[in-house]
Amino acid sequence: MYTLKNDKLEIAIKKIGAELCKIASIKNKTDFMWHADPEVWSSYAPNLFPIIGALKDNTYVFENTHYELPKHGFVRHNEAITLYAQTENSLTFKLIANDSLLKNYPFQFEFLITYTLIDNTLEVKHTIKNKDNKTMYFSLGGHPAFKCPVYKNEDYEDYCLEFEHPEHSKRHFINMQNGLISSKTKTVFNNTNKLLLTHDLFNEDALIFKDLKSKKVTLKSSINGEILSVSYPGFPYLGIWAKPNGNYVCIEPWLGIADNETTNQNLKEKEGILSLDANKTFEAAYKIEIHNNHLV
Repeated sequence: MYTLKNDKLEIAIKKIGAELCKIASIKNKTDFMWHADPEVWSSYAPNLFPIIGALKDNTYVFENTHYELPKHGFVRHNEAITLYAQTENSLTFKLIANDSLLKNYPFQFEFLITYTLIDNTLEVKHTIKNKDNKTMYFSLGGHPAFKCPVYKNEDYEDYCLEFEHPEHSKRHFINMQNGLISSKTKTVFNNTNKLLLTHDLFNEDALIFKDLKSKKVTLKSSINGEILSVSYPGFPYLGIWAKPNGNYVCIEPWLGIADNETTNQNLKEKEGILSLDANKTFEAAYKIEIHNNHLV
């Protein structure tokens, strides 16, 4: 376990998967992260790379060869990640291609994730380096789970997600039998910017959005006001998810998406896939801001 703190926040990162597992107030000790109850959902904030969600039959095709990858890729639960760099206000972890990973992902790469504390905000920055002599294809994303409710005098239904702009958007459903994106959709926002949280909202898995104008969403309590905000510029997809019996909500910025049911499984043609030329570097970051009135 690695920790980092300033005068407002303390965070903790698990070595396995370089997974964020704590964001807490220094002064009042309030923890804003889900506590990974194994009876409900045993993760805190998995890092997703080099795919998001599920592949059809857990398989993709690259250069006429079939490869297998588990849901959300191989960074989460990975024990080969190492602490690469540390400063007064940041921790950087690195995973590099090895013989085991190359069997299922044929690219020489470096995956780095940097956690930086700035005042009341945590920046989560991804750096992908293509160390190969061919173009690399990948997706990446975050999956942070936030406690909901945060305070004992609240219920889950006291919470909503408030987006920075009014939206006209529909959710794209997941086929719960195979984890793939189906053709089923449903309008969620009709010139509104609030999503009321209820446990049964997630009876049909995650709410997946492809066309939100907002690049910032705030977890808000009707009793205790704005709790935290997640800003995700440059991330075209957003997932909102929890187990129906879980007192948390995941706000998931994605660069990529699960396979569609109609996929041809060709990695180069996968929806949302990113390409990175040989010896080039890609960066993307999202931020978690804890509102100051909850830190005193």
